[in-house]
Amino acid sequence: MKKNTELKHTISVLVENRAGVLARISGLFSARGYNIDSLAVGETQDPSVSRMTIVVKGDEGILDQVEKQLNKLIDVIKLSDYIETSHLERDLALIKVKADKNNRSELLQVVDIFRAKIVDVAPGSLIVEATGDEDKILALLDMLKPFGIIEMCRTGIVAMARGDASLTISEKQNKEKSEKVGAHV
Repeated sequence: MKKNTELKHTISVLVENRAGVLARISGLFSARGYNIDSLAVGETQDPSVSRMTIVVKGDEGILDQVEKQLNKLIDVIKLSDYIETSHLERDLALIKVKADKNNRSELLQVVDIFRAKIVDVAPGSLIVEATGDEDKILALLDMLKPFGIIEMCRTGIVAMARGDASLTISEKQNKEKSEKVGAHV
């Protein structure tokens, strides 16, 4: 029996907020045959920097090579693989569910149990907003399926290290980043 060596990696990458960065980074994964399970990108407290949260499954050796390649990219400021770091993960889902007068109260009870909320009401449907870890979102989806899911969208996972561990840019890293960018202009 073959042992499965694939692990789920949640990788957080601080990058220069410029056009083309997302394509270069996702290209590194696809060039090595990895499917990105989740990708969320957004500006940080510094508008010149974006944080990418990438969730991918793979074995240690190949993902280690991908991380080394990512660190070589000019636009990458800092990278952290949270596989051995205590961290929080959250996913946001909007789920449009069939709802009528016969099932609306039962549906509201399910939404309440998951601490989700109703963000839109129409005569034949409700839109539920849920935030939590992946397991919570999947469990909610399982409970909503019998009502009839009409449509759904998810943000993908965002993650942050717990406690004092940080992916922020220090003054030293800012200086190194400026020198790195200046050398390649």
